[in-house]
Amino acid sequence: MNHASAQNADLRERVKELTCLYSLAQLVERSGISLAEILQGAVELLPPAWQYPERAAGRIVFEGRSYVTANFREGCQMQSTPILVNGQPKGRIDVVYLEEMPPACEGPFLKEERHLIDTMARQIALIVERRQAEEDQLRLQKQLRHADRLATIGQLAAGVAHELNEPLGNILGFAQLAQKHPDLPSEVGQDLAKIVATCLHARQIIHSLLLFSRQMPPQKARLNLNGVVEEALALLEQRCSKNDIILVRRLAGDLPEITADASQLRQVVVDLAVNAVHAMPQGGVLEVATRAAGDRVILSVQDNGVGMSEEVLREIFVPFFTTKDVNEGTGLGLPVVHGIVTSHGGTIRVQSTPGQGARFDVELPVDAGERTNGERKNGRDE
Repeated sequence: MNHASAQNADLRERVKELTCLYSLAQLVERSGISLAEILQGAVELLPPAWQYPERAAGRIVFEGRSYVTANFREGCQMQSTPILVNGQPKGRIDVVYLEEMPPACEGPFLKEERHLIDTMARQIALIVERRQAEEDQLRLQKQLRHADRLATIGQLAAGVAHELNEPLGNILGFAQLAQKHPDLPSEVGQDLAKIVATCLHARQIIHSLLLFSRQMPPQKARLNLNGVVEEALALLEQRCSKNDIILVRRLAGDLPEITADASQLRQVVVDLAVNAVHAMPQGGVLEVATRAAGDRVILSVQDNGVGMSEEVLREIFVPFFTTKDVNEGTGLGLPVVHGIVTSHGGTIRVQSTPGQGARFDVELPVDAGERTNGERKNGRDE
């Protein structure tokens, strides 16, 4: 090959390389294109950029999934390079010749092809990293909006709760006082009983609002979670039996004590169990379990009810969100549970599949690093 021919060959390879990279850039700029579509489009750009395009085939492997050209099969001659995302190997790019080709700089492959395949791997890594950064930014923005909304709702809830407490207490007090009248007609007595029951229900809602808005600090002491669970389930056994729900306890016998507010944790158990009961309108199995895991104690509440979709799972801890009918729920149960758990330094995880039930796992620290109310150090109040 004379000097002019060599220059022309080098120029053709350079044009192929630039065309490939330009086409990749255009592909990425397409509106609404997914990462999978980008990777499939990128692999289609590979064979035309190699010296023998009619005998070349390409494959991109990324996070265990393969994207290949229509004619791809394992060949005897292959050029590969890894895809490193944030320095971590996530896949690779392969270009193969389906027939044996004459030798060049790297087997049958040119040094320009080595440069191109490495550049393609770097560009794909940058695309993935940029998309991950955009997703992280969107997630942070959503979390900030959610936190701001929770703060606003918390302030509103606390204000409403305090404003309602006094008149509600007066209504409840006068109704209970009227019930003690000796000559009370039976019909009036029944009406007063309904007023008292409604006031008590409303007071429970206010209590939940105050818990959610963190206006009621926990009164913590050392306790065994199993005892709290047993107390809570004792309140629910009759309801479970009435709804054809089998209540199963799996409580670890060697559970360490934790520092917590017993009444608040009792509410966590009750709210999660009632939520499970509502999810099994035709009956089912409600399993409540405890276990120790390192420096954590775990409470699990599982049902085999209707389950939840991904859309519902994303909203279940949002205040006033509910899938129940208007008269069946306030949308505060799970947000209050979340608030109680986090105020105890714990976490809550949810797993659910529509038609297969749901499982809530509450993790609480064995030692929250907080002294209980009234504890003293060196004989003096802290």
